[in-house]
Amino acid sequence: MENINFVLSGLGGQGILFMTKLLARSAVDKGLKILVAETHGMAQRGGSVVSHLRVGGVKGSLVRAGSAHILLALEENEAYRNIPFLAKGGKLYANAPTTSFPREEVRPYLEKIGVECHSIQASDIAAGLAAPMSTNLALLGFFSAFQEGPISYDELKETITQVSPDRLREINLKVFDKGFEWGAV
Repeated sequence: MENINFVLSGLGGQGILFMTKLLARSAVDKGLKILVAETHGMAQRGGSVVSHLRVGGVKGSLVRAGSAHILLALEENEAYRNIPFLAKGGKLYANAPTTSFPREEVRPYLEKIGVECHSIQASDIAAGLAAPMSTNLALLGFFSAFQEGPISYDELKETITQVSPDRLREINLKVFDKGFEWGAV
C-alpha cells in the first residue's frame, strides 16, 4: 500500500480530533501503520483546528504542503485555508453548500492542480437528526461513500460502534449512515 496523507480541518468544538481518532483506529485495527499530529490552536475558542493523519510507512507525522491526498473540512473557510496541503490530484471533502462549493475564484486553481471537490451540508444532516454535534460523523460517512483511501465504510462503521458511548452509539451510527447515503447517490 502506498502512503496516504489526510488533513482534517475545522473549528474548535466540531470534532476534528474525534474524526481523526476514528480514521486512525480503523487503520490500526486493519493492521496499518499510522502517525498523527494535531494542531489545536484556538480550539477552545472556536479557532482553527488541523489534524494530520499519515497512513503507511511514513517517517514524520506532519503532512507537508502539496502532499495531502485527502482533505476533510468541517467548515467551508477552513477548507479554503487548508487547500495548500493538497497534492496534485488530491480530494477535498467539505461541509459546505453543494450548489456553491468551491467558490468561483478558487475553481481555476483547483482545476489546475486536478483537485476533485465534494461537498455536503453535513451540519444540516446532523441537525435534522437532532444531533448537531455530529456534523463530523455526517462528513465522515459522506467521505466513506467515495471509497477513497485505505479505510472502508464498514471498517469506519465498526470503529464508531466500538468507540461510541452506549448513550450515543445509535445516533452516531444514524448520522454516519445518512452522510454515507448522500455520498452514495
